[in-house]
Amino acid sequence: MSRETLNTQFWQACKILRQDDNTNSLLDYVEQISWLLFLKCLEDFENKRRAEADYEKKSHSPILAQRYQWSTWTNPDPSKKLTGKDLIKFLADDLFPYLRGLQGNSARSVIRGLFEDAPSKMLKDGAILRDAIDAVQQINFETADDVHTLSHLYESMLAKLGREGGMGGEFYTPRPIIEFIVRLVNPKIGETVYDPAMGSAGFLVEAYKHMRAAKGTRILPKDEKRLQEETFYGQEKKALPYLLGCMNMILHGVFSSNLRRHNTLGDDVRKFTEKDRFDVILTNPPFGGTEHESVTANFPYPSKATSITFLQHIMKKVARGGRVGMVIDEGVLFKSSESAYFQTKKELLEQFNLHTIISLPAGVFANAVASGTGPKTDLLFFDRELDRAGNPVGTKEIWYYEVEAVGFSLTKTQRPIAENDLPDCMAKARKREISERSWIVPVEEIIKRNYDLSAINPNADKAVKHRSPAAIAADIASKEQRILEIMQEIQEILEPASVAASAEAST
Repeated sequence: MSRETLNTQFWQACKILRQDDNTNSLLDYVEQISWLLFLKCLEDFENKRRAEADYEKKSHSPILAQRYQWSTWTNPDPSKKLTGKDLIKFLADDLFPYLRGLQGNSARSVIRGLFEDAPSKMLKDGAILRDAIDAVQQINFETADDVHTLSHLYESMLAKLGREGGMGGEFYTPRPIIEFIVRLVNPKIGETVYDPAMGSAGFLVEAYKHMRAAKGTRILPKDEKRLQEETFYGQEKKALPYLLGCMNMILHGVFSSNLRRHNTLGDDVRKFTEKDRFDVILTNPPFGGTEHESVTANFPYPSKATSITFLQHIMKKVARGGRVGMVIDEGVLFKSSESAYFQTKKELLEQFNLHTIISLPAGVFANAVASGTGPKTDLLFFDRELDRAGNPVGTKEIWYYEVEAVGFSLTKTQRPIAENDLPDCMAKARKREISERSWIVPVEEIIKRNYDLSAINPNADKAVKHRSPAAIAADIASKEQRILEIMQEIQEILEPASVAASAEAST
């Protein structure tokens, strides 16, 4: 199938789904096309497995019973064709209950997790769904070129979800940011890679592409098997991002059974042993979330704020000699009044080598909010190093870089632009080079600042002469965001006093 034909079929299916009353939003039809693509892809994957078993004269046990395989219930034969109310009834009363009850092996567990809460709503019109099925029917997953093209189409849909979905930050981290983190951490075949908040699995997909590319055409069958079965691990709390993540991995060639639908923060970090840890952690944890007190009890430094508890989880999950590259809400870096923030950062500097912090401009995550520039963020890179005696090698100094442009506009559209500091940042990070935008801070100075890790450029006066109007505007927006956060904290402090005063007045 030509790239143009595949592109037409894919967007045609999306266009058909948008006609239904229950798929008014982009979020809705992304979910619908995802589960349809998954079941079609699963059948094509099964056909490959069956052909390989036949060639090797081995028995083949299908994942799904015959009645629930894609080709059976989507049969286009007019005498057997399900459509309208009959199709909706079959899905709601038969297919989805079956998928949600699958047991027996890891592949079935993945499918069960996928359909546990998905789709979150069903289409109302069975005729529209039938037309969409017929469009998906034309998509071929059997050739590498088709899967490669479709993976790009799917990525473009996820990017569109990020720009237009309002909640895009839950699903989509801008591709240039993911690529930068993966390249700097440099995962290799033979290492395990973990994302505790995988969303649409962008970090795992990019790590897979990076590891394969490093081997070029010389990848051995044993390496491919390891990539498929023993390399990528992820967890995601919410149903739709989990569905999107699994689908994204499959379209990029990884049918992993190590992706779990699970609340990562529900794990007690004090119970982890070395066998539970990973060589490489790549992630963008949720911004500004909160958890119930029953969850915060799983951490040595309890906090309802997910940003700081995710950091504690990551610190406990990285293996000896392991490496971490992550996005973090900038508020975590400068907050020091709350015990959880202070203690976590203190342990991070004492037990890990926090070697690099990169300050991103406001607007990189404009897709995470309905309006405005989104949260101001930074990139953290740290290693869990041990000396010969097995003692942790703490942080000696931190290399900082202040990024002003990232190759796309700092608005919701995120259109590509020429200005991009990331290549310069990459080159300087590898040499820990000092410049107008990069500097080194000894750990003793960080401690004197009460563990404030903020990126405060000592060369700011020199650098400001070279700044673009867009960078200056982004900086203003960042400061406004900081002021709003501080005002919110003040409000939270004053609220109990206000309630107490009202109570006294009423008595």
